[in-house]
Amino acid sequence: MLKPLREMTVLVTGGSRGIGAAIAERFATVGMKVGIHYLGAHEAANETARRCLKHGTDVLTVTADLRSKEQIERMKEKLAKHGMIPDILVNNAGIAHYGMLSDVTEEEWDNVMNVNLKGMFLCTQSFIPHMVSQKYGRIVNVSSVWGIAGASCEVVYSTAKGGMNAFTKALAKELAPSGVTVNAVAPGPVETAMMARFETAEKAAIAEDIPAGRFAHPEEIASLVYFLALPESGYITGQIISPNGGWHT
Repeated sequence: MLKPLREMTVLVTGGSRGIGAAIAERFATVGMKVGIHYLGAHEAANETARRCLKHGTDVLTVTADLRSKEQIERMKEKLAKHGMIPDILVNNAGIAHYGMLSDVTEEEWDNVMNVNLKGMFLCTQSFIPHMVSQKYGRIVNVSSVWGIAGASCEVVYSTAKGGMNAFTKALAKELAPSGVTVNAVAPGPVETAMMARFETAEKAAIAEDIPAGRFAHPEEIASLVYFLALPESGYITGQIISPNGGWHT
């Protein structure tokens, strides 16, 4: 029998701030148990946890370098100890890279790929058995519109997110018979710290190109992730959904 939402657990990687924090808070509003993963942002993760706790749910912060299988296993052990192995996994952790491809170092390339792709692979692989064993699970990967359209001066980031989209489509076919869905949300620009590298005039120019005339709010992305995690979304799998204000269709 399917557990009620209040008895389910969601793990949000990179959940300390920005889109990840908004996703964690969205799930907390329905009383779901929330695992907030972070790497270095300890206080930010605690602040997100405090906001989630106001909804009267169980919250646990967990730290791990997602490039390390050993650290992911330790994170899994901590979650299991608190009865919080995730029924829903949101692979949100990631890093961006901006610059001409000719200037990219091998170390920069490896770091972007390891955080965005290897981390998603290792984390997903670790939690799949629980979902398959109970014949229910939801995996939502937070990608980017650039994984679909590509972006000049963001070749490395676009490549990583494109890989995430391919991973989503392939794994969805693999897990569908087990009642586990896999989807990706690929936003356009979102009002988060990731956009801080752009000057005000640059951000205004980008927003002018978007038919909706603005960037997304993190809460809007969180609402879509939440919808894809619901039991009634069980027939939606292998999809790359891009909330981008009509910018790229």
